[in-house]
Amino acid sequence: MVGFFISKTSWTRFGRLMPWIIFSTPFAVISYFLIWFVPDISRGQVMWYLVFYCIFQTLVTCFHVPYSALTMFISREQSERDSATAYRMTVEVLGTVLGTAIQGQIVGKVVTPCIESPLFIGKTNSSVAMEELNMTHDTGSLTDTRNAYMIAAGVIGGLYILCAVILSVGVQEKRESSELQSDEPVSFFQGLKLVMNHGAYIKLIAGFLFTSLAFMLLEGNFALFCTYTLGFRNEFQNILLAIMLSATLTIPLWQWFLTRFGKKTAVYVGISSAIPFLIVVAVLDSNLIITYIVAVAAGISVAAAFLLPWSMLPDVVDDFKLQHPDSHGHEAIFFSFYVFFTKFTSGVSLGISTLSLDFAGYQTRGCSQPSEVHFTLKMLVSAVPVGLILLGLLLFKLYPIDEEKRRKNKKALQDLREESNSSSESDNTELASIV
Repeated sequence: MVGFFISKTSWTRFGRLMPWIIFSTPFAVISYFLIWFVPDISRGQVMWYLVFYCIFQTLVTCFHVPYSALTMFISREQSERDSATAYRMTVEVLGTVLGTAIQGQIVGKVVTPCIESPLFIGKTNSSVAMEELNMTHDTGSLTDTRNAYMIAAGVIGGLYILCAVILSVGVQEKRESSELQSDEPVSFFQGLKLVMNHGAYIKLIAGFLFTSLAFMLLEGNFALFCTYTLGFRNEFQNILLAIMLSATLTIPLWQWFLTRFGKKTAVYVGISSAIPFLIVVAVLDSNLIITYIVAVAAGISVAAAFLLPWSMLPDVVDDFKLQHPDSHGHEAIFFSFYVFFTKFTSGVSLGISTLSLDFAGYQTRGCSQPSEVHFTLKMLVSAVPVGLILLGLLLFKLYPIDEEKRRKNKKALQDLREESNSSSESDNTELASIV
C-alpha cells in the first residue's frame, strides 16, 4: 500500500520520495523509544507494546520503501545503480554492526543473572519455582536494565535522525530519470496485476524469499546457539560483530565479482559458500576459534545475500519497462513488495524459531537448556538454513535475466529513450512553428 501511495504522490520541490522519508522519521523515532519504555500500568502492557511496535514497523515501511526505491531515481545507468546499491548495502550492514555494538555494549554492561533450571528444583512445580526465582531477582538490577535499554534506544534514535538528515540533504531525485508521469491514472489493482504478472520479478522474489529466510533463521538463533549449545555465553556479542563486520568489508568484493562474472554467478557462489561452514559448526565440538572462522565465513555469504537481490531488482524493473513501455510509475510498487517480503520472512523466521524452541522446552534466561533445545538450535542454524539456501538457489536458476539479457535490455532502453526524446523535440519544433 505504501508503494502504491508513493507512486500516486505529487511531485514536490523535495521530490516525490523524500517527503515520505522526512515526515516519517520523527514519529518512527518516538515510537521506537516507546517500545523500550516500561509503562507504569498494571494492565495493558501487552497492548502497549503491540500498538507501538506496529506503529514503528508501519513508519519504518514509510521510510524503507522510498529509501530503497531511490536507486531507480538517481540514475538511468545500470552500472551507476549497481554501484549505488553496493554503497547502500555496505552502509546498511555497517549500520547493523553499529546498532548491534551500541545495544550490546550499553545493555551488556548490566549483568542479568541466569536462572538455574527448575528441573533441579522439581519438575512438578517448575512454573512456580521459576516465578519464585524471578521474584528474587534484585530490583535495582531490573531498574538498571530498564535504564540501559532506554539509553540505547535514545542513542539509536539519534542516529536514525542523523542518517535521515544526511539522506535528505545529500541525495536529490532526478525527475527526468524517474519517469513517473503517467498519461492515465492506474488503479491499485491494475498496477498490482501488472507487477505480479511479470515472470522475472516473481522468480527473483521466490529465490529471495527462501535465501532471506535461511539467513534470518541463522541470525535470529545464532546468539542462543553460541550461548547454550556452544557454551560461549560471554562471547556471542563479539561473534555477532564478527559476522556483520565480515559482511561489511566483503560487500565491495561482491560488487567487483558481479561486474566481472555476472550477477547470477555471484548469487550461486556467494550464497552457497555458507553451506559447508554451517555444516561444520553443527557437526564439530565446541571450539571458539572455529566458531569465529565460521562467523567470518558466514558474514561473507551474508554480504552476498544482502547485496545481490537488491542489485538484481533494478534489472527486473528495466525489463518490465521494455515489456510495458506505455505503463509508468510502478517502481515504488516493485520495491515495496521487496520490502514486504523482507518483513514477511522476518516474521516467519521469528515464528518458526519461537514455536520450535517452545516445543523443545526452552527456558527463558536459563543457565542451561535441555538436550532437545540444543538439537533444535542446531537444526535452526544449520540443517534448515542449508535446505532453504538450496531451494532458493534452485529458484534463482529459473531467473531469466543473465548478463546477455541485461546488455540487450540496456541497449533497447537507450533506443527507446532516444526515440522518445526525438519525438518530444519534433513536437516542440512543430509547436514553435505554429506559434
